[in-house]
Amino acid sequence: MGKNIIIVGGGIIGLSSAYYLLKEGHHITLIDKSDLSKGASFVNAGYITPSHIIPLASPGMMAKGIKMMFNSSSPFYIKPRLDLDFLKWTLNFNASSTKKNVEKAIPLIKDINLLSRDLYSEIYNSGDLGEFHLEKKGLLMLYKTAKEGKHEAEVAKRAEDEGLEVKTLTLKELSILQPNLSHEILGAIHYECDAHTTPTELMPKLVAYLKRMGVVFKTNEEALDFSFHDRKISSVTTNKETYTADEFVLASGSWSEGIAKKLKLKLRVQPGKGYRINVHRKTGILLPAILMEAKVAVTPMQGFTRFAGTMELSGINHDIKAERVHAIANAATSYYDGLEITETERSEAQCGLRPVSPDGLPYIGRSSGYDNLTIATGHAMMGWSLGPATGKLVTEIISDQKLSMDIDGFHPDRRF
Repeated sequence: MGKNIIIVGGGIIGLSSAYYLLKEGHHITLIDKSDLSKGASFVNAGYITPSHIIPLASPGMMAKGIKMMFNSSSPFYIKPRLDLDFLKWTLNFNASSTKKNVEKAIPLIKDINLLSRDLYSEIYNSGDLGEFHLEKKGLLMLYKTAKEGKHEAEVAKRAEDEGLEVKTLTLKELSILQPNLSHEILGAIHYECDAHTTPTELMPKLVAYLKRMGVVFKTNEEALDFSFHDRKISSVTTNKETYTADEFVLASGSWSEGIAKKLKLKLRVQPGKGYRINVHRKTGILLPAILMEAKVAVTPMQGFTRFAGTMELSGINHDIKAERVHAIANAATSYYDGLEITETERSEAQCGLRPVSPDGLPYIGRSSGYDNLTIATGHAMMGWSLGPATGKLVTEIISDQKLSMDIDGFHPDRRF
């Protein structure tokens, strides 16, 4: 007999959890403070990225952040502010940015990404959502400087050692795969293992399927408080109603730390703001790419091309900084000959908040504080890529099944 389960959070992590829990016969109520039409799950680059084996918390990242702190258009921007949670997170991030942490994280990140890539294909082949955009064209890492080329060659070698499909391209090979590139580009690494999707197409299809199958959606409702006794949560109260359940899933992204506090749990999460620009006309861009020096992601999606980027640590807000939008647009035009992004396209830019843990790894697992709470958040820039895998693992935890992979490294109570 299925359990009654409440999921707090309706991004790709929450929806994926609902999808797999539903398959196991559970009864799902999903609560989200929005109307499920915007946010990080809608404005991301759509990447499914086994290639992204290096966590955000890596040697030198904090130094880069401090160096870029006074340049609000830089790819990695930290807004100086007196906030105790942010200061604690910063100390944990700095302590995690070590070679040892990177070495520990690489196989975990690779394995969960490969699991998720396979699950995306299974969802596509199941026909549950109907047709949706899913392509495995890989990901180009385009570089203009020898420094970036050398760095990416080292990452590519490690990815290859991990068994991923990687190819270093000559300029001739690159020009065949992607014409109309700037003559300033020195070369590229092609991660053939990667795939991509169109989030604004897939998200509504996933919501529609879940509704058809009986998942109850409580949108525009904010989780305000919980009732609990000893090691068991009994209910969650929103701004509209109180709901009871057997199990609870915390998948509330950048809001997770604040919600966890209501349960007297410490969960370090900071919102990392990312921006996107959509161009609804032909751009000549055929393959997803990352413009390395600018840290801009480029994705040919269903009917448009998306340019996305930046990691802005400035708290929970959806303020659009024009200088950051222009930095993305200007970088894109400098890598592709003949590409222009209009003022109108720039003015329609949107942003989303990605939940970033101090060590760059997600939180997936049971909280030690409660027997009926599963946490699934902190995925940073890999939330879209890791959605199905996280949903599958959440379902295996709640259904007392054998896990698809070892998740000890994702434990919500780990120390930094």
